[in-house]
Amino acid sequence: MNRKAISPIITAAKAHSKKLLAVLIDPDKLEEHALINLVQEANAAAADLIFIGGSLITGTSLDTCIETVKEHSEIPVILFPGSIMQVSPKADAILYMSLISGRNPDLLIGNQVISAPYIKQINLETLSTGYMLVDCGQSTTAIYMSGSAPLPYNKPEIAACTAMAGDMLGLSQFYLDGGSGADKTVNPEIIKAVRAAVDKPIIVGGGIRNAAQAKLICEAGADVIVIGNVTEENPAIIKEIASTIHSF
Repeated sequence: MNRKAISPIITAAKAHSKKLLAVLIDPDKLEEHALINLVQEANAAAADLIFIGGSLITGTSLDTCIETVKEHSEIPVILFPGSIMQVSPKADAILYMSLISGRNPDLLIGNQVISAPYIKQINLETLSTGYMLVDCGQSTTAIYMSGSAPLPYNKPEIAACTAMAGDMLGLSQFYLDGGSGADKTVNPEIIKAVRAAVDKPIIVGGGIRNAAQAKLICEAGADVIVIGNVTEENPAIIKEIASTIHSF
């Protein structure tokens, strides 16, 4: 299987101050025709990455979803796993995440220990990621499934120290997430604080519904901007958001 190397794409973009757009697809939410339409919109918008996964996938559609995406697009596919069940050799890479914002041992290291042998066996690129849930005004599925409290919305110093610790532990990038269906985006002040604390790529998702919000997230210091729910409702908005992100 020919896979695309993902880490160089992200690190090179950051080195050149280029912002990347990732479109997040939940395999449970889209029928095949809607999925193909969404992928075609991502192609037309020149989206940089496609994340596939969700906090809770109830079906058996992960592999099929990846196959459909790859059949209709050359955009790299990265797994955004909500559990150890969401691993597939069909993807280009996986966000190998440790939930450093919480204190749930299973999501800090336990599930990683269980999944590591299989991921090594299928030779899947791992992107070591410090995953940081942020309270964005609603108890999201990610918060519920993680069994941990999110970072406070108005305490950027806590987020900065959390990222700093993850950086010292050797994590290669950080994902600030408000969760699917968040009422608002991650506080730009949190992004600024994390940006000042670490010099690694920062991914930000959750609650981003328009180009203006994406612009604020970029200005705050994010390197990869993730959009999900809004694309399910209006796939055509990908082009508008992509244009704003790529203008930086």
